[in-house]
Amino acid sequence: MTSTAIKNIVIVGGGTAGWLTAAILASKITHDAVTITLIESPDIATIGVGEGTWPSMRQTLQDIGISEAEFLTECDASFKQASKFINWNVSDTSGSDNSVTHSYYHPFSLINFPFTDAFKQYQTVKNKLPFDIKFADAMGYQTQLCQQNLAPKQISTPEYQFVCNYGYHLDAAKFANLLKQHCVNRLKVSHIAANVIGINNVNQCVDVQISDTEYSENNSVTCRHGHIESVTIKDSSNKDRKIQGDLFIDCSGQHSLLLGQHYKIPLACQKSILFNDSAIAVQIPNDTTASINSSTLSTAVSAGWIWDIGLQTRRGVGHVYSSSHQTKDEALTEIKRYIATSTPNLSEQQLENLSFKHLAFSPGFRRQFWHKNCVAVGMSAGFIEPLEASAIALVEQSAIEIAQQFPTDMAILPIVTERFNERMKLHWQQIIEFLKLHYVLSKRRDSQYWCDHQTLSSVPDSLKTLLNLWQHQLPSAADITHVNPLFPSASYQYVYMGMKEATTANTPDPKVHLLSPNSGITPRYIAFLEDVMSKRQTLSQRMKSNRELLDLVRQQGFSAI
Repeated sequence: MTSTAIKNIVIVGGGTAGWLTAAILASKITHDAVTITLIESPDIATIGVGEGTWPSMRQTLQDIGISEAEFLTECDASFKQASKFINWNVSDTSGSDNSVTHSYYHPFSLINFPFTDAFKQYQTVKNKLPFDIKFADAMGYQTQLCQQNLAPKQISTPEYQFVCNYGYHLDAAKFANLLKQHCVNRLKVSHIAANVIGINNVNQCVDVQISDTEYSENNSVTCRHGHIESVTIKDSSNKDRKIQGDLFIDCSGQHSLLLGQHYKIPLACQKSILFNDSAIAVQIPNDTTASINSSTLSTAVSAGWIWDIGLQTRRGVGHVYSSSHQTKDEALTEIKRYIATSTPNLSEQQLENLSFKHLAFSPGFRRQFWHKNCVAVGMSAGFIEPLEASAIALVEQSAIEIAQQFPTDMAILPIVTERFNERMKLHWQQIIEFLKLHYVLSKRRDSQYWCDHQTLSSVPDSLKTLLNLWQHQLPSAADITHVNPLFPSASYQYVYMGMKEATTANTPDPKVHLLSPNSGITPRYIAFLEDVMSKRQTLSQRMKSNRELLDLVRQQGFSAI
C-alpha cells in the first residue's frame, strides 16, 4: 500500500460560490503539482439579484489579487457598513421606510468599550444624558455615516483600508464574471463549459496509508472504494468525456449534484426554527445621481421581511417570506407596495413592467459537508434565508478552511473531513441561532407569522439559555464557545440592544454637551462618550457620500499618498 497525493481538484459549478472557491484555493494552495479545474454549465445563469458581503471580503479580494478599484467598478459595487432593521418591533401597514416607527443599526465596527461593566455603565449614563440615545450610537460613530449615507473611507485611503469597517454590496452576476476572468487569466484555473451528465465512483478498494515508519503504530488506512473518480461531461461538440480528479468540490447550488444527489447526504431542515422558504427578487434602475445607502435595509412586513440594497446603477429589492403564512400573490402585492412607496418617482406602468423573480428554497444544511473525496461549498451545502448576508461569508470560510487544511495525501483525508464537518456544523448552528434571535426579540404580534416565532418549540435550546442569561448581563464573548465565530459578541449586542430599546430613541445631536464632571458617572466613561460624539461630528463633516467616492474611484482609482 502506498501513499497517494491529492493533485487534481475539480470544482463542479460556477457562479459566486464556484469561482470564489477556485480563486481562494488557487491563491492559497502553493503546491505546484496541484491543478484546479472548474466545470460550469452554460445553461445555468447566476441569479444575480444583488448580494451583501461582510468585511472579510476585503481581505479575500486582497489575497486573491484583485484591486479594490477594479472590483468596485466592474461589479457595480458599493460600500456596506451595516444592516438597518426597520419595523422589526412594530407593524407598518405601508411596508415603507417612509413611515418608520422603529429602527436600529447592526454596524460592522466592533465595540471598543474600555470597561468590563459595559451594560451597567451604559444604562446608568443613558438615564442622565440630556437626550435619548441608542446603544449603537453610544458605542461608536459608524451609525453617523450610515444615517447620512457617507463612505467609510476617503479617496486617499489605501485600497482595502478604512476609516470605518466595511463590506460591500455587489452585483452577483458581474462578480462571478470578474472572478472567472481573474481565475482563468491570472490564477491558472482551467475552465470547462459543459454539463455534468454522470458521476463515476472508484469501484474497487484501493488502500492508502501514511508511509512514515516512525508513526507506523498510528498509520491510518482508508479505502477509496466509493470515492468519486471522475465526472462525465457533455461538451460543446456534444461529445461525452470524463474529467478525473482527486478532490471534488460541489458548487452546483441547490441541485447539489455530488453531495446531495449522488451521495444522498440529506438536508437537516430548519423550517421549524426559521420559517422563510420563498423569495421574490427584482432589480430597480437607480438614478446615477441618487444617494446610495451605506447599509442594507431590512424592513419587516407581515410574513417576512424586505431587503433593499443600493448599487451604483440599480437597487436590488427582494421579499423573503414563509409560504406557510403567505401566498405568492400576497407576497407580490406586499413587495410592490414597498417599491411604490419607497420609489415615488416610479410610475405605476414602470412598476408593472418590472421583472419579478420567484425563488423557493429549503432552509437547512447538509448533515455532512465533506463525504469521502467530495466537499460541498455554497448552496449545495445548504442555505438559510439571506438575513445578515451570511451566504458569501460561508463560501469564504469554507474555501479558506479547505485551503488551510488541504489534505495533501489521501491518507489524512478522514482526519481533515471530520474536522471540516465539525467546524462547519458549528458555523451553521450559530447562524441559525443568531438569525432566530432577530425574530424571538420582536414585539410584533400583527400576524400569525410573528406570533409563531414566539413559540418556545421553535427556539433552539442554546438560544433559550442565552436569552435567560441576557436578562441579567449584556451578551459577551464568553457566550460563544467555539473559535473564529462568524458572528462576534458585538453582533449579538447590537441586535439584542437594538431590539430591546424603546422605539422613541433619537439620533444624538453631536453638538450637545454630554455630562458634567459632577454627574456621578465615571470620568473615563464620560471621556469615552465625548470622544464618540466628537468623531461623529468630525466624520459627518469630512467624509464624502457613497456616491461621490464611488464616482471618484471610477474616474481615478484610489490615490493613496
